[in-house]
Amino acid sequence: MRNNNKNRHRLRLLCMMLATLLVLLGAHGSYAAGGLDDYLSKIVPAELFAGADRFGATVGEPPIAPVFRGTELLGYAYLNSDFTSAIGYSGKPIHIAVGIDPNGIVKGIKLVDHKEPIVLIGIPERKVVAALNAIIGRDLGRVARGQERPPQVDIVSGATVTVLVMGDSVVRSAVRLIRSNRLGTKASVAQEPAPPVRKLDPAMNETADWQSLLGDGSIRSLRMTVGEVSDAFRQANQTTAAERPETVTPNDRFIDLYTAPVSVPAIGKSLLGEEGYGRLVKRLKPGQSALLVAGDGAYSFKGSGYVRGGIFDRIELLQDGQGMRFRDRDHMRLTSLAAQGAPHLREIALFVVSPDFAFDVTAPWEVQLLVQRSAGGRDKATLPFNLGYALPQKYLVADTHPLEVSPSDGTAPIVSEEADGQPLWVSIWQMNRVSVALTATALVFLTAIFFFQDWLVRRPILFAWIRRGFLVYALVWLGWYANAQLSVVNVLTFTNALITGFRWEFFLSAPLIFLLWAAVAAGLLFWGRGPFCGWLCPFGALQELTNDIAKWLKVPQIKVPWGLHERLWPIKYIVFLGLFGLSFYSLALAEVFAEVEPFKTAIVLKFAREWPFVVFALTLLAAGLFIERFYCRYLCPLGAALAIPGRIRMFEWLKRWPECGSPCQRCAKECPVQSIHPEGQINVNECIYCMHCQELYQDDTRCPHMIQVRLKREKFQALSTPTSRGEAPSRTAVTHKGKPIVRDEPPPATPI
Repeated sequence: MRNNNKNRHRLRLLCMMLATLLVLLGAHGSYAAGGLDDYLSKIVPAELFAGADRFGATVGEPPIAPVFRGTELLGYAYLNSDFTSAIGYSGKPIHIAVGIDPNGIVKGIKLVDHKEPIVLIGIPERKVVAALNAIIGRDLGRVARGQERPPQVDIVSGATVTVLVMGDSVVRSAVRLIRSNRLGTKASVAQEPAPPVRKLDPAMNETADWQSLLGDGSIRSLRMTVGEVSDAFRQANQTTAAERPETVTPNDRFIDLYTAPVSVPAIGKSLLGEEGYGRLVKRLKPGQSALLVAGDGAYSFKGSGYVRGGIFDRIELLQDGQGMRFRDRDHMRLTSLAAQGAPHLREIALFVVSPDFAFDVTAPWEVQLLVQRSAGGRDKATLPFNLGYALPQKYLVADTHPLEVSPSDGTAPIVSEEADGQPLWVSIWQMNRVSVALTATALVFLTAIFFFQDWLVRRPILFAWIRRGFLVYALVWLGWYANAQLSVVNVLTFTNALITGFRWEFFLSAPLIFLLWAAVAAGLLFWGRGPFCGWLCPFGALQELTNDIAKWLKVPQIKVPWGLHERLWPIKYIVFLGLFGLSFYSLALAEVFAEVEPFKTAIVLKFAREWPFVVFALTLLAAGLFIERFYCRYLCPLGAALAIPGRIRMFEWLKRWPECGSPCQRCAKECPVQSIHPEGQINVNECIYCMHCQELYQDDTRCPHMIQVRLKREKFQALSTPTSRGEAPSRTAVTHKGKPIVRDEPPPATPI
């Protein structure tokens, strides 16, 4: 009867889920991204131009809108994402409205739409937008004509990738607009006589050793000591950064930076070898270039931002007033160079230039190194250092049939950023192969724990060490190091993707998060939400480990009365349903309210946030010192989101005796999260699968049922054991479960 009720309940739940999915799919199309007209309706003209009072009708393609003060034309407004790529850390475009006057001077910037999580739930948006102030007032017409380098935005610690993407997209879109000559004659790029066109000499295939390549300029280098960099910061009035060098010895090597275009056949074959150059050629499109960047010393030109953000934030390719930052999909790591006499370098990277960037390897270009130093607290000071490159003439010949450029804007046509060859997510997985292997190994190990749980719980000391060790792994490695903390935001994003157009590539771009979600999905069918909440959640591990320390320090534990506990745990379901419903109205707003999760503060940002967030996270952890896993029990919306589909699990792995709950209450009283009802049944929605009840189930010193089994076993063994004197035992009748059994019994002892 009970099984029939469970089956009917599961069927109703499935029907409700299917109905919800149909409603969501029916809403498809209502969340399409807006265009310039849609965003202008939400902007006050004075936010882009001082004194402006109205926008004119949009014109052209990509669209721009004139901005007026009365009848006076002040300039134009446009959307950065209409002119160039603006893909941020989130994998989605950052939309910025830009005001630019007819002279090509940027007058105002307004961030109108984005999905950047670090801004939504971490760093204030005003601080990120303020970093773009270096662009406002700059004459980008001079940049478009190649008379100045692109302006550098200020770096915001913790949001470096987001700020760099925003700054690059504003500058590149403005330069592209200016070069299209749509702003009028003031900012027009003069059509000067074209210089003689030269191309690569196909007959130049002679390889050379390292010293020869350095000597003739085929490889260019930038070499600086720690003291030289400190002096540069000091001259830029960045005294705090100047006093915080990378090493204590000023003469230590700060960096030896080398660069060369390896798509040039002779240079590529020299540095990569015949086989390596052949592989590169297969990857490149016709006319596409690739650069080698290598470095050694105390400073890394790669940094670590690209690991999570996908963008190398310390180097930039500059040419003709335009800049490009390399993405992880453009990158290939090399371990050594093939050229004879090449030194051993700590970092060697091969970068493919995106087709979206109009790069001419025969013209001069630069690699800009952005040097970052701490300037106190979380603030950073930055200085750019440029390494210029001009291809030696021996690699060039006159081009008698030059290619024509696009007549619309004088630049190469815009090409999608998706390069041929392997998809972006494949490159990301290859770059994270070690992390993926460690995570997959841990998941296999955890699966083995669950499948062999009966064997483990009979060895409580071993099991306790295994569990604590895995929790430390989840907290330190998965959480603080790899930042693989799942969030209810992932659930909301997945739902939104089903509505607005699902793409596997978006979710595959975060390997560890994808692996964990795949494991959680499989675990829901077998064990419910317990495998994640009890074993894989870094914040859950932090709560349990701190509570263990509190118990060791004799901190008194509070037992929540069952009646109150039963009324508190539904709160997390209310929180989740609120966020879920809000996400249909505005995903960005739902992500802001998802700050009820302390995960970003305690795990991702490691408490490096504004004090209200830190106080909130510490308060929850403090409550967990007295009530084990306080947040998991009563507030966690992610736990609620996982508990709902967890109801359709296919197996019952947690064993119970008939006496459990009636009359025995031991498991219910000792369950650390009170997921066992006083009547004996386990509420799998609340269970974190810590297996404490299974230890009791097998323990013949604590479980009343097992104690009775042990006593009967010991009595049976005592009755069946002969005396040590060797007398023949007599036979007596005993009963077992009401049945008479004849057993040998030793004769009575002879009095001494």
